[in-house]
Amino acid sequence: MNEARTSRRGTAPGRPDPRPREPEPGGAAAGRRPHRWKAVCVALLVIGVLGTVAWVLLGSRLLVVRSVEVTGTELAPRDRIVATAGIRLGLPMVRLGTGSVEARLERLREVESATVERQWPATVRIVVRERVPVVAVERAGRYHQLDRYGVTVTDGPSRPPALPTLSAASPGPTDASTLAALKVIGELPGGLRTRLHGVEASSPDTVTLRLRDGLTVVWGAAGRSAEKVRLIDALRASPAGRDARTIDVSSPEFVTTR
Repeated sequence: MNEARTSRRGTAPGRPDPRPREPEPGGAAAGRRPHRWKAVCVALLVIGVLGTVAWVLLGSRLLVVRSVEVTGTELAPRDRIVATAGIRLGLPMVRLGTGSVEARLERLREVESATVERQWPATVRIVVRERVPVVAVERAGRYHQLDRYGVTVTDGPSRPPALPTLSAASPGPTDASTLAALKVIGELPGGLRTRLHGVEASSPDTVTLRLRDGLTVVWGAAGRSAEKVRLIDALRASPAGRDARTIDVSSPEFVTTR
């Protein structure tokens, strides 16, 4: 009887045995070992590549500064630009702090802005934008040339013939009268600006232009430049204004001549 019951509970011929089989010793573990070794090899390869790149960039002599190029300089000597930049030859290119170099260069009075570029593999290029003199101010026998911001760009013993002179109480970048006069000059059309001989600014609202042909233009405050220029041109073309020595356009609604 026991044998019969056992045969009935057994597996029918031709059917798979549903009972789980015992795993073969070392089967799954042996399958995982190649994957582990592959991951270790890949990690070592990545570390090796990163180490090689770091050595090339930081430790080798392959990518270091070998030359410094300077463009855009006329007022500032190239040697002074290079000395102020302070870029050491042989420095790894990746270690070059371009921002700090630009900041040092922009402290030079002739430099309005500077851009430092890496040109791989071994050249640093400095692009300088110099300040442009707009007016000349006479101080103690020397003529100081100011840019559009009132910053002194350079100075010399003689008056620059191409620049108008500026007369103000305290010419400089923090003087409101100076800045008003410079703004007026910047808004003038090219034809009128080239005829400008001098500018007086007793206050920010009282700017006066003196032209090379002897005409004086009481400009007033900065602003409404296009309207004022049209009035000046119209008056100079008319019989009434042709012989005028002074034109007052400080209030464009009430223009006067004398």
